[in-house]
Amino acid sequence: MARKTFISYKYSEAKDLRDKIIEALGDDAKYYTGETSISPNMSDKTTEYIKDKLKEMIYTTTVTIVIVSPNMKLSKWIDWEIEYSLKQIKRSERTSGTNGVVGVIMKYNGDYSWLRTSVTKSDGHSTTQIDDNYLYDIIVKNRFNQDPLKYVCDECKSVDRLTGSFFSLITEDEFLKAPNKYIENAYEKSTKISEYKICRQK
Repeated sequence: MARKTFISYKYSEAKDLRDKIIEALGDDAKYYTGETSISPNMSDKTTEYIKDKLKEMIYTTTVTIVIVSPNMKLSKWIDWEIEYSLKQIKRSERTSGTNGVVGVIMKYNGDYSWLRTSVTKSDGHSTTQIDDNYLYDIIVKNRFNQDPLKYVCDECKSVDRLTGSFFSLITEDEFLKAPNKYIENAYEKSTKISEYKICRQK
């Protein structure tokens, strides 16, 4: 089943990847709610006006895709968009649910080493370590937050990358091959938020 999605990204460096994601969604792209090439320019609007518009767009969606790029933290909006995605916002008689969220790591200079490195544990298992300096605190606080945390290996204390964190990080290559797999995973976790310690404020 298609989910209504919102894509959060830094325009100056991730616009091309946003376009690739929309293309990869195929027919499901019609459920995308967010900025496109024909969206009105809001650069001359007040901060409060823009925040209200973002809330309005995110309110009707169930999954937020966050493009994780090297200069993402320079954006004025991404951390707000993540916060609005995680908050339950009341409108009239209806309150929005918490969106599922998934991070798509942008390839930079041909690979993902700017953000992640592979580490071999003492028991021989390989795990991926993320440089949290590139991430907003609201992302870091929603990783490895399954409650209780379920280890896939008790010895090296590694967790499943899709279920161990509410905010999973997937490479651009993986996501573009099977976007609906990761969107559905994010949505499923949003229906089980009692199993995660959710941080809703940046």
